[in-house]
Amino acid sequence: MERVIDVARYICDEYQKMSGEAIDEMKLHKLLYFSQRESFAVTGKPLFADEFEGWRYGPVCVAVRKSFCQGEIISKEIEKISDEAVYIVSNVIAQYGELASWKLSKLSHDEISWKNARKGLSVCENGDNKLSLEDIEEDAKKVRPYDYIWDMYLDEFEDYEDL
Repeated sequence: MERVIDVARYICDEYQKMSGEAIDEMKLHKLLYFSQRESFAVTGKPLFADEFEGWRYGPVCVAVRKSFCQGEIISKEIEKISDEAVYIVSNVIAQYGELASWKLSKLSHDEISWKNARKGLSVCENGDNKLSLEDIEEDAKKVRPYDYIWDMYLDEFEDYEDL
């Protein structure tokens, strides 16, 4: 299992290479969330252990927020993440990286995990209710993973059932 900070640094670095711009914090949190969901869809397990909270603009990983605000995400050297994590995160960046942060926020609001974490909160409250891994796993069931390297859905590979 990966450390969320390492995954966040990888996302920041890859986004910079893709867009030529530094990633904003909202986009980083949403790409992290979608990476976690994609990991469930592809491997059946979480990418990292850290939790998300259901804030009003979508899922937020508090550990990453603290590091981002203190400048530690961008200022420190990137630790290597596994090839499996690189594959998952790279596909998420390819799928969602060009979308505006507000669009990603809106997409995250369609997720069962975020909706359940927001129960009992007004639209103006940030809240600190956790998104459950079970709910994120449920969200992953509606995802059909796509391989952006081979330009096809994973279930279209002949040996997909053998994975």
